[in-house]
Amino acid sequence: MKLQVLAVGGTIDKVYFDALSEYHIGAPAALEILQRVKANFDYDVTQMISKDSLDMTDEDRREILSAVQAHSGEHVIITHGTDTMVDTGQVLKAATGKTIVIMGAMAPAIIKLTDADFNLGVAVAAVQSLPQGVYLCMNGRIYNVDKVVKNRAEGQFQDA
Repeated sequence: MKLQVLAVGGTIDKVYFDALSEYHIGAPAALEILQRVKANFDYDVTQMISKDSLDMTDEDRREILSAVQAHSGEHVIITHGTDTMVDTGQVLKAATGKTIVIMGAMAPAIIKLTDADFNLGVAVAAVQSLPQGVYLCMNGRIYNVDKVVKNRAEGQFQDA
């Protein structure tokens, strides 16, 4: 398996300098995580877009779709901000011959109590075992992109 990881921004890659500073999108956290855990498969991590998902546009989503379609393999993980990952998933349904898993984190990967490592691990397992299609992976669950919503009050994703 050759896994393509596309980093498009979001909380998972946010970097804060102190409690009063604004954030910026840093280097893809997925690369550091996969290296740290000594992932035993071929992968490529590419940073495409560095935006909070609330700032993503339809043009950004088309760019992500083009990158997914251009990947020669069939396994793609997209690290994404949680607020609009479902919207991006809807656009990615146009990709054929791929298993695509979109994941993110509720807390930046650089924070000790993040869910980033766990969510990426579940996404890696999911992308290898699911049939072709578009899925969302958060909170230890794998969702069909057509049947999931973010529950802000609970800080998690749930069945729609």
